[in-house]
Amino acid sequence: MSINNDLELIKTLNILYIEDEKEIRENISKVLSMFSKSVITGKNGTEALEIYKKNKIDIIISDINMPELSGIELIKIIREENKYIPVILLTSHTETNLLLDATKLKLTDYLLKPINLTDLKNALFKATEEYLQHNGIIANFPNNIKYDITKKQLFGNGDRKDITNKEILLLEYLYENKNRTVTKEEIKVHLWEDEFEATEGAFKSVLTKLRKKIGKESILNISGIGYQLKCF
Repeated sequence: MSINNDLELIKTLNILYIEDEKEIRENISKVLSMFSKSVITGKNGTEALEIYKKNKIDIIISDINMPELSGIELIKIIREENKYIPVILLTSHTETNLLLDATKLKLTDYLLKPINLTDLKNALFKATEEYLQHNGIIANFPNNIKYDITKKQLFGNGDRKDITNKEILLLEYLYENKNRTVTKEEIKVHLWEDEFEATEGAFKSVLTKLRKKIGKESILNISGIGYQLKCF
């Protein structure tokens, strides 16, 4: 995936961040909120385990040394039922025994405190790639039409449907911006590098064919503004 696509995906994921020191927890959670719209915090491993059980968590970022239940103990419990959720562990220690214990947990990354923001961002990108390996992103439309964004495949009632490269570009661009109305000019720039190819006829052709495949009501025409994708 591209960095832009990584950023778009991270926004949709739920991050559980665990840190027992209040000031650090508040500061890092603010940074994480710049990447994801959903950051849930916990102050110890016991609280974090309850949060994990009651919420859909996609990425875990945890300190190692915490009261009640350490980060390593927490992840050991979670790994018993979820071997693939991306985990980033944070610690101010470099003891060999801790590192060896932590490596058995199939970590995405292991970062030393104080946290370097570039390292944290890169670790989040790695976590996103791991998430994608085990969780294909599916856009659902009426009449049992589904689009697998990871595989770039369109399905109708379980059968694969033909979809062209331009239709994929349009569908994925609308999906990445599904929370807003996208102008026709934006779409043309995204679909065609050569502005002379981005004719009104070419645009309408791609739009019409895609609408036939995913349902006309799935791409709304917002009068005087542009287009917005409706999926679930």
